[in-house]
Amino acid sequence: MRSGAGKHTSANGVVYTGEWKKDKMQGRGTLQHPSGALYKGAFKDNMYHGTGTYTFTDGSTYRGHFHKNRLEGDGTFTDPQGRVWMGKFNGSAALGLKMQQGF
Repeated sequence: MRSGAGKHTSANGVVYTGEWKKDKMQGRGTLQHPSGALYKGAFKDNMYHGTGTYTFTDGSTYRGHFHKNRLEGDGTFTDPQGRVWMGKFNGSAALGLKMQQGF
């Protein structure tokens, strides 16, 4: 049973480096997907949970709160062109986002 800090590479090429508790990703860590997508932040029970940053394969990023692998709450999304959008996220919905001025 994994506990403490460590690194694990799955059979499908997903690499997790971070904290473990009772054989689950728990605490701070980094999860690198073979596609190039990357998550850095808090984990709970093997899920993105808490604050973190997810970098998508197109280079866009989301920084903010996660709840059970979902974008949830206050966050900032930076699109591939560098425009920054701020607001409340609820999974794939983000009603009322505002673009940061200066772009």
